[in-house]
Amino acid sequence: MKAKRTPWWQYAIALAIGLLAGTGLAVYGESSGLSLIGTPWLVAGLLALLGVAVLVLSLQVHQYANTDPKKRPHSFVNPTVAVYTLVLAKALGLAGAALTGWYVGQILMSLSHMEAAYYHDAIVQCAIAAVVSLADMIIGIIGEWLCQLPPSEGAEHPKMKQKAKRRGVVPAANATSTTQTNMTGRDE
Repeated sequence: MKAKRTPWWQYAIALAIGLLAGTGLAVYGESSGLSLIGTPWLVAGLLALLGVAVLVLSLQVHQYANTDPKKRPHSFVNPTVAVYTLVLAKALGLAGAALTGWYVGQILMSLSHMEAAYYHDAIVQCAIAAVVSLADMIIGIIGEWLCQLPPSEGAEHPKMKQKAKRRGVVPAANATSTTQTNMTGRDE
């Protein structure tokens, strides 16, 4: 599977959509008299826990991918967990961007009413949730980077050439022998 990094413009679009949606919600709430702005403290706490979980998983995948296969500790990281962690990091980054815009949009529309206790509390709640969402976006971007595989060492890599020389294997391009060897190792 070949996964590509999430381009920067997707984060910008998610942020803009979240900003428009949050602003629209605040405007609708103000015009209809419904109290739709703000967020429970539980949401910010859960978002923070989710960000920490993704960061821990991403660090484990990074450590596993960059450790010599002979020296790898026995862990739960396998290709399936690594892919799930990558997908989770991508989703956290985009959701963090959208939620940051959502909460900032609510803040912007509520600033003019900040003297009222309800709006003041909603602004504080949204500000904390926006900071946590921004941190989640950053953790998602970093987690996606941590889940990258190291560059492969192909046949032309200097390390691979040194290993071949130590084993006494001559690369096909440098072979000057006129006799051909079959799969059993006997000359024909």
